[in-house]
Amino acid sequence: MEVSNTNNSWKIAAFYHFTKFPDYESWADRLVEHGLSVGLRGTIILAEEGINSTCSGSVEAIDRTIELIRSDERFKSMEVKYSYADFCPFPKFKVKKKPEIVTFRQSGADPRTTVGEYLDPKDWNDLISDPDVITIDTRNDYEVKVGQFKGAINPKTDDFTDFAQFVDKQLIEHRDKKIAMYCTGGIRCERSTAYLKEKGFKDVYHLKGGILKYLETMPKKESLWEGDCFVFDYRVAVNHDLKPALWKIDPTTNLPEPMNPLEIDKIAERRRSGAIFKKPYTF
Repeated sequence: MEVSNTNNSWKIAAFYHFTKFPDYESWADRLVEHGLSVGLRGTIILAEEGINSTCSGSVEAIDRTIELIRSDERFKSMEVKYSYADFCPFPKFKVKKKPEIVTFRQSGADPRTTVGEYLDPKDWNDLISDPDVITIDTRNDYEVKVGQFKGAINPKTDDFTDFAQFVDKQLIEHRDKKIAMYCTGGIRCERSTAYLKEKGFKDVYHLKGGILKYLETMPKKESLWEGDCFVFDYRVAVNHDLKPALWKIDPTTNLPEPMNPLEIDKIAERRRSGAIFKKPYTF
């Protein structure tokens, strides 16, 4: 099937939810059948601890998908972040069954047991503007370089599984301080704040809904966000309006880098036509 769409008609949904989910394998089969029937693209990750996904499709496809998942009482309160693009940001549709819905590989980091205090975007600015608060970006180094909150600490990790080492070796001496944490959509903060609580940190906060919800709800003139937000799909990054920003993936390093002016129109057309999936960012 050719991937082609116009006029911001691809709706993109980012969501996750931690819960007891022992029947996730049967749900995986159900979601495969559903996703193929409505033309969904993207990845849905399922585990005994819940669900995690960013997926795209027509408005109807996404709405029906969220309705299906929320029809289960365990996911009724699941929060979803929406955005739009004039191209499909995913080459195919996958449902994966994994041990964790976000890989961390540390015991005592179960958000279903303990978690930091959620802060809505409207309260986030006041917290991180307090000079006594330590603000931590839980994302990887290459994500931070695309954009971050003013004054946030970059742990310089290559993978989220490295974050525990940063906590144990560098952050642990600040366990009596107020810690504010954020990530793209909120899921890595759920895991990392749970880990900090288990390590004896008392005042741990995280941005509810992550950067995506902040950009969705915070007026630009009041925003403390600097730059763009890296996302794990062919948009590469989104700007404050949650529209695809002018970033690409370097085919040699596989890291994000800004587009040069001569590439912008070429990449936009290749994204809309689906050619980007066959030979990404190589001209």
